[in-house]
Amino acid sequence: MTRLLVLQPDHDDPPARLGEWLTAAGAVLDVVKPYEQPLPDTLDGYQGVVCLGGVMGALDDVTYPWLADVRKLLSHAVSKRVPLLAICLGAQLLAAATGGQVRRGPQGPEIGVQLVAKRDAASGDPLFSDLPWTPDVLQFHEDEVSFLPPTAVLLASSPKCANQAFRIGDRAYGVQFHIETTPELVLRWAAGYEGSAGLRPGVLDPERLEQGHEDIREAWQPFAERFVRLAAGELTIHRSLPLV
Repeated sequence: MTRLLVLQPDHDDPPARLGEWLTAAGAVLDVVKPYEQPLPDTLDGYQGVVCLGGVMGALDDVTYPWLADVRKLLSHAVSKRVPLLAICLGAQLLAAATGGQVRRGPQGPEIGVQLVAKRDAASGDPLFSDLPWTPDVLQFHEDEVSFLPPTAVLLASSPKCANQAFRIGDRAYGVQFHIETTPELVLRWAAGYEGSAGLRPGVLDPERLEQGHEDIREAWQPFAERFVRLAAGELTIHRSLPLV
């Protein structure tokens, strides 16, 4: 049994499709909502960690004091080499916890189904190597990782946001984009987002979102399956990958 701790910082960003993919690949998920319940003291008994997104900023500790506990747990996962997948806010929390920097994106928000481009380092990565060179993703963020942690390896970029995906050590991953969403979830986010009126026409068209999410599934469901294999110790890690 591959047991994964899933950190859900926001009620409106559940595991959704990613949870289904991980479960179908053989994982058992323990979902913890840090705004409702304390985080576990250790990662004993867990083979991997997933940290989802949220509306708050990665350093909004005054309003969300439990964010410090999430950052601490992510840092602990990296130090213990527990496989980790951190998504959007999760990636920003991971970066902040390990020496990186987060800021409001100077080129404005990224929203909608878009492409990211893999970097050369992704070709030898156990999770990223089998992805298309320009996989579809769902973007919905204003903040970004402005400087990667010193030990991080850049795996993907976009024109607006250079640090779209990165790895720390050989098994901790941060992705600025979303792969867990459904079209309905994205439309619910958009309904509460004050900047939606300024988006390009058609970005949140339901048919476009439906097709985009099918393209995301084709690329990222196998990725999720590889993450479960990584957590289970079944995925070969190249010896040349840097360790923390």
